[in-house]
Amino acid sequence: MKSKNARSNLWPKSVWPKSVWRNTLVPSLALAALGASGAAHATEGALGRQITGTNVQPNAGIVSPEPIWAVNFAQIYLDGTIGGSREVPVGGRTSLGLDGQVAFTLATVLKTWDTGPGRWNFASSFTLPYVYTKVDSTLTGPGGRAVGQTDKASNLFDLYFSPIIAGYHFSETSHMALSLNVWAPTGKYNAKDMANPSLNNWTFIPQVAYTKIFPESGFQLDTVAGVQFFTRNNATDYQNAPLFSMDVMGRKMFSNGVSVGMILGTIQQLGSDTGPTADRLDGFKGRDWALGPIVTYDTKLADKRSLSLGLRWVPTISSTNRLDSTSTFMGTATLVF
Repeated sequence: MKSKNARSNLWPKSVWPKSVWRNTLVPSLALAALGASGAAHATEGALGRQITGTNVQPNAGIVSPEPIWAVNFAQIYLDGTIGGSREVPVGGRTSLGLDGQVAFTLATVLKTWDTGPGRWNFASSFTLPYVYTKVDSTLTGPGGRAVGQTDKASNLFDLYFSPIIAGYHFSETSHMALSLNVWAPTGKYNAKDMANPSLNNWTFIPQVAYTKIFPESGFQLDTVAGVQFFTRNNATDYQNAPLFSMDVMGRKMFSNGVSVGMILGTIQQLGSDTGPTADRLDGFKGRDWALGPIVTYDTKLADKRSLSLGLRWVPTISSTNRLDSTSTFMGTATLVF
């Protein structure tokens, strides 16, 4: 008979809650967004690489103790506005207000490595994103006249990858995942365009995720927090300040595989942007909050495969110098094998 101490260092499938193995982790996707031109958050384009409320995923803090492959497809749509009384940096210029539409399609492949039993497990992931974006702006033309302008872009977006995701199991119902996530400026970029399929900078995001499972009540709490660090956009001489982001999701899970819950998210800019355009706008510091519902469905397939589906609506409830959207939707499908 194994001792209690021995069991604490091993994580056999049979002692884990079934919901964990149905939804075996696809770690939090640091999802991107292109508000308008080539930078981030309350900076150029007034959005950034993460859309508030879309970063947290079910089982965000769990890295599977067994080696698996997971394929995730995600679709994100946002239609947002910044009021015309505010100047917005875009393409090395400023716009009086901004209307932006973004549609993202992301394909992610994740591999959990065979590290054996124990409290630590490790994974890596790679995301290929495609973006469609449309921007309507009001620029200052000859003689100081306001000139409306529309721009569109549709192409592969900047690549995203997580070289290492380290999961730690505090217990059978309490888990944490640490990761370093990287966005590479691989997309096409033109500083004169308002809509670009790239932000034209490297972005590094150290991130921590936590999952707490309450088996007796069928409730689960997932949270993801990280800080985005950007290199300078040399084409426009714009330096984004670091951004802190956090999403929290609570769900009630039912025996038929359905779960319903709520998501609360925020992005807060840590300091002011710098550069000629940012300095003229006093650093263009911003933040936002989003709150909305989520519904998921999980089912087992043949040959130990599982399928997870999710749909969420996370409208903005408060925003400063960032696209304000009541139409932010995300749908996901994940196959684990």
